[in-house]
Amino acid sequence: MLKLVNLNYGYTDGANRRSILQDCSYTFEDGRFYTILGPSGSGKTTLLSILAGLDSAESGEVWYNGEQITANRLYHYRRNQIGIVFQQYNLINYLTGIENVELAMTETDNAMPKNRREIAYALLEKVGIVRSKAERPISKLSGGEQQRIAIARALAANVDLIFADEPTGNLDTATEQEIIRIFRQLAEEFGKTVIVVTHSETVSQFSDERVLLENGQLRRLSPAAEAITA
Repeated sequence: MLKLVNLNYGYTDGANRRSILQDCSYTFEDGRFYTILGPSGSGKTTLLSILAGLDSAESGEVWYNGEQITANRLYHYRRNQIGIVFQQYNLINYLTGIENVELAMTETDNAMPKNRREIAYALLEKVGIVRSKAERPISKLSGGEQQRIAIARALAANVDLIFADEPTGNLDTATEQEIIRIFRQLAEEFGKTVIVVTHSETVSQFSDERVLLENGQLRRLSPAAEAITA
């Protein structure tokens, strides 16, 4: 589904040139839950931004469903193919949870049902938000509840790719486990490709595939734990 071919990315810091990605290639398949790990400063968030079309590589290619994501296709890709879950949730605080999810349904060209509110309630219920909480302002909800709503919002446009940047970084252990369960369910039951950048070994241990970004390259890790310097 999503393929990277010889991506290169870097920046200049004073007189020094730092390479983040160096001829980086990888293929992400349908219906799998991936975690990307790596040392601090290795470029994990930069890579996720490139995958999501929020930043561009200096050279190389990103392919989605057999088509290269070029500059003139970025708008369509971002609007219709991907959902993003941020560590800080990025919800609209003066709206309720249900209103945040409904709003996402208006920002896509994908076919949406007429009964949007009922579908939004159903999505929220799938991630553990009952109606009474869905109708509360975002500011009245806990961090874990806000992250669940952020996941439902990412799904609301009926996309196939879900990207998440440190989505459990602000959550306690019990809530982290619940978010992991949701990501696994999205991949296994709904066929979504879920790609999560994380420092958490707990999150990575429950993913289908653990990928290490180090020295500008992506490398699949074995199922057994390997030492990673966070």
